[in-house]
Amino acid sequence: MRVAMIDRRSQSREVIDTFLGLNKNMKIRKDEFNDMLNMTSLHYPLLANRPKRGQVSTLTKPGGMIEKDALCYVANGSLYVNGTETGLTGLADGEKQLVGMGAYICVFPDKKYYNTEDATDCGSMEASYSSGAGSTVDYYPCDAEGTVYTNITASTTEPTNPANGALWADTSGNTTVLMQYSSTQAMWVSIPTVYTKIVFRTTGSIPALFKQYDGVKISGCSALSDLNGDKILYGLGGSGATGATAEDYIIVVGLITAASEAQQDTVTITRTLPDMDYVCECQNRLWGCYYGLSGGKIINEIYCCALGDFKNWRQYMGLATDSWTASVGSDGQWTGAANYLGHPCFFKEERIHAVSVSSEGAHQIQETVCRGVQKGSWKSLVVVDETLFYKSRTDICAWQGGFPVNVSIALGDEEKYSSAAAGCFRGKYYISMKDSANHWHLLVYDTRTKLWHREDDLHAICFCRVDDELYCIESGTNKLWALMGSAGTKESSVSWMAESGILYYEYANRKYLSRFTVKVWLAEGASMKVWIQYDSDGVWKDVGTVTRKGMGTTLLPVKPRRCDHLKIKFTGTGDAKVFSVTRILEVGSDYK
Repeated sequence: MRVAMIDRRSQSREVIDTFLGLNKNMKIRKDEFNDMLNMTSLHYPLLANRPKRGQVSTLTKPGGMIEKDALCYVANGSLYVNGTETGLTGLADGEKQLVGMGAYICVFPDKKYYNTEDATDCGSMEASYSSGAGSTVDYYPCDAEGTVYTNITASTTEPTNPANGALWADTSGNTTVLMQYSSTQAMWVSIPTVYTKIVFRTTGSIPALFKQYDGVKISGCSALSDLNGDKILYGLGGSGATGATAEDYIIVVGLITAASEAQQDTVTITRTLPDMDYVCECQNRLWGCYYGLSGGKIINEIYCCALGDFKNWRQYMGLATDSWTASVGSDGQWTGAANYLGHPCFFKEERIHAVSVSSEGAHQIQETVCRGVQKGSWKSLVVVDETLFYKSRTDICAWQGGFPVNVSIALGDEEKYSSAAAGCFRGKYYISMKDSANHWHLLVYDTRTKLWHREDDLHAICFCRVDDELYCIESGTNKLWALMGSAGTKESSVSWMAESGILYYEYANRKYLSRFTVKVWLAEGASMKVWIQYDSDGVWKDVGTVTRKGMGTTLLPVKPRRCDHLKIKFTGTGDAKVFSVTRILEVGSDYK
């Protein structure tokens, strides 16, 4: 009797125990995923869901955030530090740029500031004083200390028989020159710089608004036209001024040949900041840029304030500590600014302008023609582990001072993103941006594993890292979230999903996928489902479910049906970690 031989089909195993991240391209690896929801690289090489977030509070009209030894943010027209409203109020609604400089927080475009070490030190960076219509103003020639010059002789020829220290205003030339007689040298010696003391009938108003060496603009002086215009306040005070009732005075460069008292002038003194599109701090200065109309003409400029003084942007004394302004020749609007490697860097969509800061004040601008920051994505500029990341028009770039490098190849070329805002935490770059269909995505790039993961559709206005937590403000709801969950009220659970790319059922040498096994760890109360879609028919079939009453590891066997190709999707609720997916391959006949 003949016995039929059983055809034992050979089997082989293919184990995937290292899971890579998101890859939106058409052809991807078996250990990558074409779509994700709430996944993270925190437990790499495992496939795992993100931690629960904590809702800290709900803000009213949020404008921006900054870290200053605590979480600081603008909401409802006020600055809050560590959740407490400060004295800096009256801020306009809308988006803010919060820039730190020492203990100060500078708020733009409001041009206001707050000292985190002294709550009483806050207010406007700009200042303005007016003596009032028809008020009495006195003018006196003086030296730099405010000592008034008296008995000045103004003539085209030198006085005869002068006494030592006599003063003569030489009017023979186009410019009047003040001379002083020296009996030791037996000659008239010019006084190189002559000052004018302007005295007002107020008490303490000017010292409350200005300080010595402020760069200001003065108008309304009738005693001498040269006293009007851009000036440096070489001195000021609120007591001891000349005049019976006058108290406040300023000292500026300018020569009047004799005292001019009781003038009925409306003198205005202003200290202003230029309008700026973007601002950053670098080397104890604030730096800004502006492109647009000013005074009826288009300007394209970069600015910096005086060294250590964010209130003075027009202080020009011929010193290395002066303010600085430079015109830029490249076309187009500015799109962002950042401090990187000790250089203030300003971005356009097709340019990077890095300023080489000089200790002598001779700053220079270096231009690189390359992918810059996309318009509307200035908040994507974030330094992560010494590399500057940002969103360009076409991709997400990593820049280390040379040419930018594309790090978003895994996100594919078909989808175009915009309006990005970003933050960083433990070597990860968090970026919230919208696609061409106006759907929002919170994507995370792990700079150490070079992997992308998608969390969800969170539209973050801005991010801020404080100690071991990353905060963000959600648009629409205005919720303040702690993304790592160390603060606030945690979410009850996290629903997650990971969808593979196209996996072919048949392999070379007539091998086919007979079944696969998933090894997964689930937290107490968590669950996971496995879904399969056959031949891209758009229908996901539930092929297995795992639930646990306690923490532990489970093996889930799945046997797919014959097909040309398939896709696998894992979904779940609660904490889960997939350790491995084992594929069992068998050799089939020529006819399957």
